Amino acid sequence: MNALQRQLALSIGLACLSAVVTGLLIFLAYPLPDWSHLWTTELFGLPFILAALGISMSIGIGFGLVYGLFWQRQFQTIESVLHELEQGRRIEAQPGSGVQEVDQIGQRIEKLQQQMGEQVKLSRKLAMEKAEDQEKRMQEIISQERHRLARELHDSVSQQLFAASMLMSAIAETPSSRNERENKQLRMVETMIHQSQLEMRALLLHLRPFALKGKSLQEGMEELLVELSQKVPLAIEWKIEPMQLDKGVEDHLFRILQEAVSNTLRHAQASRLDVLLIERDNLIIMRIVDDGVGFAVESAKAGSYGLQNMRERAMELGGHSKIISLPGQGTSLEVRIPRMMTGGESDD
Repeated sequence: MNALQRQLALSIGLACLSAVVTGLLIFLAYPLPDWSHLWTTELFGLPFILAALGISMSIGIGFGLVYGLFWQRQFQTIESVLHELEQGRRIEAQPGSGVQEVDQIGQRIEKLQQQMGEQVKLSRKLAMEKAEDQEKRMQEIISQERHRLARELHDSVSQQLFAASMLMSAIAETPSSRNERENKQLRMVETMIHQSQLEMRALLLHLRPFALKGKSLQEGMEELLVELSQKVPLAIEWKIEPMQLDKGVEDHLFRILQEAVSNTLRHAQASRLDVLLIERDNLIIMRIVDDGVGFAVESAKAGSYGLQNMRERAMELGGHSKIISLPGQGTSLEVRIPRMMTGGESDD
């Protein structure tokens, strides 16, 4: 039984009961000479007693409908608001209903909504912090594992390649009765070992990338290039002008340099590498040039993660990168980043 039906039944019952009680009191105060007049006397074409009961029931039905519909509307409004709250939607302030108790329920629902909103914000903040913490720990684990692999590769495979290279050089320099074919095979093996060393150096550079760790970009680049010049058979020249840059810019430029050097070691078969970092006309210009075998830029763009990575890093800094390369004519990578004035810097 809903609110409307309940109110109707209650109103009809109360109206009939009131009519009976009132009639009894009247008739007790003013007794009728003959009670049969209640049945024989007609009102609206009906016996008086039936007409009186009918009028009472009609009045009860009228009041029951009015009050039943009123409370049904109030309950529907409360149910609708609670449903919106359950769905997590924002509830707009409801106009006053004219019933104090209903308005108090509305105020409590608004407070409940505020508390739920604060709890949701807190839960999201905790979830974000947890995700960031997990991501940080994951990165630390990955970094530690990469360093472990790099160390083991350096101490085992890299050392064995170096020993093999030295042994091949000693064999090649030893006079013997080898024929031309055998000498050619020895040179091929020596070349393969040499290329393997370069690829191993590039792999170590990826697994254990140098980090600036408080150093300036100039210091980090020079440290990387000095170490490479000592460990790989490349003639490396560089010109790096001192400049003050944001840490984010320095980190991106340093990563681009590492990627470019790694590509040179792995693919270029170069004998020379030139690195330039200068500032001209409010542009930070970094250029890496090798004299290797080169490649077809357009065909390499689509499938090269390294080239895409360098291009995206340059774009994140508001700049762009440009690669010029042709088969057999070396490769040139140039990155141009606009100089952003900060703090007390000025264009003067």
